[in-house]
Amino acid sequence: MATWVIGDIQGCLEAFDALLEMLDPDPGTDRIWLAGDLVNRGPDSLGVLRRAMGMGAECVLGNHDLHLLAVAQGARPCAASDTFGPVLAAPDRERLLDWLRRRPLLHHDEGIGWTMVHGGLPPDWDLATARRRAAEVEEVLAGERAAAFLAHLYGNEASVEEAAECGWGHLRYTLNALTRIRYVTGDGRLDLSFAGAPERRPDGLVPWFSAPARRSRGERVVFGHWATLDLDPETAERENVRHVDTGCVWGGRLTALDLQSGAVRSVDCRSSTTNS
Repeated sequence: MATWVIGDIQGCLEAFDALLEMLDPDPGTDRIWLAGDLVNRGPDSLGVLRRAMGMGAECVLGNHDLHLLAVAQGARPCAASDTFGPVLAAPDRERLLDWLRRRPLLHHDEGIGWTMVHGGLPPDWDLATARRRAAEVEEVLAGERAAAFLAHLYGNEASVEEAAECGWGHLRYTLNALTRIRYVTGDGRLDLSFAGAPERRPDGLVPWFSAPARRSRGERVVFGHWATLDLDPETAERENVRHVDTGCVWGGRLTALDLQSGAVRSVDCRSSTTNS
């Protein structure tokens, strides 16, 4: 059995279909996991949503998926770089959006011992804490308070103190942690201001997976979200993580990683972003 994790598709349906054809998964034994950011910037977010929903893939929410939900709810205007128009105008829009808002923020498979998130985990969270915090947000997104929460979705507040508070700030911190984290400071605070490669990071920042006191280091975590990250095998092995965002929408590659064998498959992508 293979468990293929595919990185950020971001509306690149042509590359997604080409990668699926290359993988040729056996529906009886093989599984497809999608590491979030199904939509935005690429040319066919609508097609990707329909394909992902139809194939029954295991999918976690990314920050662009949440942005689509906020825009559809009227809680946020479309940015010039957003490519949500066909989704918002589709006859099956409500069915697709309802499916999307019911996706988890974290997926853990006890059988193979892997956890999938879009962004990462804060240093002070163990896996049990991460699963509990994710479930809190998932319950709100799937329920009657979803619209109110989406209206409070935005904000870069990322202090440790906010994590202990209740209310929208508490839930927003969870989303920032699970879908937007790349770097943390020396005292474990999320830093959401820099998205570049580790070799160019400002002093005082470390990748979340390299934080010295990271409580989840004993868990195996696969993630996307970070197109500028070139994770070398030695670091991946030492930190117990794997990374699958190889910048498809920016003209890079769309990549799938088999968590069981370690095999990697990828297809070239043409740059189709509206914000290149």
